[in-house]
Amino acid sequence: MDENQEIQLIQRAQRGDGRAFGKLALEYQRVLFNLALRMTRNREDARDLTQAVFLKAYRGLAGFDTGRRFYSWLYRIMLNESLNFLGTRREQVPVAENLADVQRSPEDDYLNSVIQQTIQTALEELNPDQRQIIILRHFLHLSYEEMGEVLEIPAKTVKSRLFTARQSLAPILQRLGAHPA
Repeated sequence: MDENQEIQLIQRAQRGDGRAFGKLALEYQRVLFNLALRMTRNREDARDLTQAVFLKAYRGLAGFDTGRRFYSWLYRIMLNESLNFLGTRREQVPVAENLADVQRSPEDDYLNSVIQQTIQTALEELNPDQRQIIILRHFLHLSYEEMGEVLEIPAKTVKSRLFTARQSLAPILQRLGAHPA
């Protein structure tokens, strides 16, 4: 969806058009769910958080400034909801993701699952701020500018925080047996 279409849908949704908001939700549902899943490691929690974010966004849509990027606004809501959720939850349950691909061998599937588990375990050892910045950059592939917009900080600060998060992540990955390729 291009920016003009998005703005039109937002304006229609702000006037009470539920179908317009539904189209916006469909556009961002997957990326928000993936962010929640990376943060919580639990599919049910990620689904609940995604629904809560869209409900919160729908309720706050009247105050949304169309001069801002909609996805940045949604990401910020999701990050806040995820961090609030993690702050109230002590135990993290592993995600049982089905990563099977019919063209891969069982060995490839096993290796991929070990790599995914190692990465997820390492991410859990980071503090939530470091985890979110790694996720935004390396899993959601946002630019520094987009990350700054989502986190409401300058791009220069994003770079600094990302550097620090990577510095924290490297020894954890090494300790867990991950070796650079």
